[in-house]
Amino acid sequence: MPRLASFLIFFAIAVALIGDMHYYVWARLIRDPNLPQGWARPLTAVVVALGIALPLTLMASRFFVGPLVRPAIWFGFAWMGIGFLLVAFLGLADAGQLVAFIARKFTGGELDPARRVFLARGLAAGVGGVVAGLSAFGFRSALGPVQIKELTVKLRGLPRELSGFKLVQISDVHIGPLLRKDWLAHIVATIQGIAPDAVAITGDLVDGTVDELREHVAPLADLKAPRGVWFVTGNHEYYSGVEDWYAHLPTLGVRPLRNERRELAPGLSIAGIEDPTGSPNLPEALAGHDQSQALVLLAHQPRQFAEAARRSVPLTLSGHTHGGQIWPFSWLVALQQPYLAGLHVKGDSQLYVSRGTGFWGPPLRVFAPPEITLLKLVTA
Repeated sequence: MPRLASFLIFFAIAVALIGDMHYYVWARLIRDPNLPQGWARPLTAVVVALGIALPLTLMASRFFVGPLVRPAIWFGFAWMGIGFLLVAFLGLADAGQLVAFIARKFTGGELDPARRVFLARGLAAGVGGVVAGLSAFGFRSALGPVQIKELTVKLRGLPRELSGFKLVQISDVHIGPLLRKDWLAHIVATIQGIAPDAVAITGDLVDGTVDELREHVAPLADLKAPRGVWFVTGNHEYYSGVEDWYAHLPTLGVRPLRNERRELAPGLSIAGIEDPTGSPNLPEALAGHDQSQALVLLAHQPRQFAEAARRSVPLTLSGHTHGGQIWPFSWLVALQQPYLAGLHVKGDSQLYVSRGTGFWGPPLRVFAPPEITLLKLVTA
């Protein structure tokens, strides 16, 4: 019941935002350009249909996933991304128009109606062209091959005999309505080609229950590393039956770290804490750790790094942000998380934030390509 209630609240807010978004798109692309009735009426019907389809897509993606429904879910989420880009760039254009309007007030200039319509049509055409190009780029980035991002990280306390340790991180895989077993099998095969010493999965692995996704996470059983495959929860696991996932993942060889620490090799430990949606407990995870020895902490959200830095954790791996996924949405993500992507240093602690391996919602990534991260740990 709590899961249904939280979804209904989210759904109500989403419907309101979707209605506003579609009205704004209609106003700027159809009403303001004063299109001929032969174009305006059918295009208005299309915008209304898209506005109705989008909340239905959100509901279907949560409760009615099946082979007959999935094409509609793909279409709905694709339009979600395109619609966001339209709103963002129309908003930027409107900001420019506001500046021009204020300037005209000071200079005494005015636009005649014909000129106003001409500018509205030019704006609609310009924004439409930009969004079409960015959408094509975003689809290709999200659905194309996932690149391996390599970086060398100096790790305090790492024994010299372990220098060169290969730790692969994947994050925000989001197996669910859109990304399925064939895609995951490709990710697993790519990681196996790296021959990592250990693998870290930093949350948001799934969007759905074990019963819904059992078949689609099965390729994880082929993910092998001599020092283990490790997992911490993201917020989406808590929407998907977290206790069932805690029980199921070990059957695939994936070991959850639930506010705990394990030794990877003499002198090198890995620890993991739950997402803030759950009950993260860093002191419990670090209990008994010798601070002179190397440690890698898995924590889904970058904002969890603040406490890790206070406790001088040498290296924290996070995800959650998707690197913003769709620019300029990244500007909003940056308001909620202190770090968006990449390697950051605070005192004697380091944080690496993955842009994520899959995607959530729209199958687009604009200026935030997905990644499989290969961290080569070397002695500091």
